[in-house]
Amino acid sequence: MKVLMINQQEVRKLLPMDECMDVMAETLKALARGEAILPLRPVMWLPEKVGALGMMPSYLHNIGMMGLKVVSVFPGNHGTEFDSHIGAVMLFEAQHGQLLAIADAREITAIRTAAVSGVATRLLARDNAATLAILGSGVQAQSHLAAMLVARRLSHIRIWSRNQAHAQLFAERATALYNIPVEATSTVEEAVENVDIICTTTSAQEPILKGNWISEGAHINAVGSSVAFARELDTAAVVKSKLFVDRRESTINEAGDFLFPKQEGSITDDHIRGEIGELLMGRIKGRQSRQDVTLFKSLGLAVEDVAAAHHVYQKAKVAGIGISIELGGHRDGNN
Repeated sequence: MKVLMINQQEVRKLLPMDECMDVMAETLKALARGEAILPLRPVMWLPEKVGALGMMPSYLHNIGMMGLKVVSVFPGNHGTEFDSHIGAVMLFEAQHGQLLAIADAREITAIRTAAVSGVATRLLARDNAATLAILGSGVQAQSHLAAMLVARRLSHIRIWSRNQAHAQLFAERATALYNIPVEATSTVEEAVENVDIICTTTSAQEPILKGNWISEGAHINAVGSSVAFARELDTAAVVKSKLFVDRRESTINEAGDFLFPKQEGSITDDHIRGEIGELLMGRIKGRQSRQDVTLFKSLGLAVEDVAAAHHVYQKAKVAGIGISIELGGHRDGNN
């Protein structure tokens, strides 16, 4: 059995942001149509929760593929030589269960997560949204800047990070790369003042974004927290927002940004307006007025990894990219 190995640089080349946004839109529609199997992700935590191993399986009927992302998550690696997320996506065809490809999970995760936020921003941000604040300065901050530039025509960007030097370096590099003014700010409040779009991409355990800082009509992509015991937004921010999610079941079980306000009695499950896939299908309404504050709570879904890996695999085969390796052999019929 030949398996195609696709590394981080190859994934980046084969999965440009605009293409990934289109793939993610189709994937979320398939999920809304009930064409996916998507168990809640099992996570194995190490002692003292210094790190975890997450396992994310899924099946997509529309492309006839199934897969599994296995990723280690070590938040303490931020600011060190080690990546905080390391892993692989294994892509299987769903007719005979053959393993087709193993692709770098870090790059797929970075691109597809931001691409989904880009899809949500296209649907929920005001049409003339032109200013952006990004909280965080890591991998997701970089990919979200790329996605927001696809989703809207931006004129000014602010970046905040707990490490001011990282924020300044990010701003300088982004300004040079995109030829758009990118300003590093010293506080979150300064970063989000009067901006149209806010992306939270931090590893914060406690809220960094307060509701009374958010301007009327803003759209928020809350991305950094994907566990029940951490959040980036305070309760007031969630309460004042029209909340949309990637998947209801995942949100009510795994999203600290939703679960903390719920536990406090400030919201119920009905606060969730719907899923992005439902919005894409026209089943629900999104922004109702220019004054609405809209919030997309992203957790990241295994179907997104499978769809992205499939897209990368198809392009890699055509372009002759990746390394093909032999795993095992054909089964002997007498065994």
